[in-house]
Amino acid sequence: MEEKNVLITFKTRQDDGVNQEEIEVITGGSFLKTDDGYVIKYEETEATGFDGCLTTLTVTGEEKVVLDRTGAVQSRLVIDRNKKHYCNYGTPYGSIQMGVQTGEIRSTLNDSGGDLFFKYVIDVEASLLGNYEVSINVKES
Repeated sequence: MEEKNVLITFKTRQDDGVNQEEIEVITGGSFLKTDDGYVIKYEETEATGFDGCLTTLTVTGEEKVVLDRTGAVQSRLVIDRNKKHYCNYGTPYGSIQMGVQTGEIRSTLNDSGGDLFFKYVIDVEASLLGNYEVSINVKES
């Protein structure tokens, strides 16, 4: 399958135990089938706080999602079913070391697009930073 231009809708819900925030963004991007799953790429916007970055999501079925950001900040977040990962995560304010524990991954991605959902918890030095839910829909444009 060749890389396709797609319309990506994603919703991110964050809960830090005190405040809840939800962001919904619709953007253009690309979609590619790989031997192990799919790759979704898109340019970030001001709405996400990562303007000037390219985000690449590498999805391996319902087992693993790797989020790589390049550009204004560099970061890698590994969402891996039933495993905890420690990631160096770049933000516009500097890098932090985080623990990432996956709660759930669901994927209906196929060669035409589909949906991806994942939940995870982030801690910094064993202190809860937040609970996150991400819903992504990919449609051919």
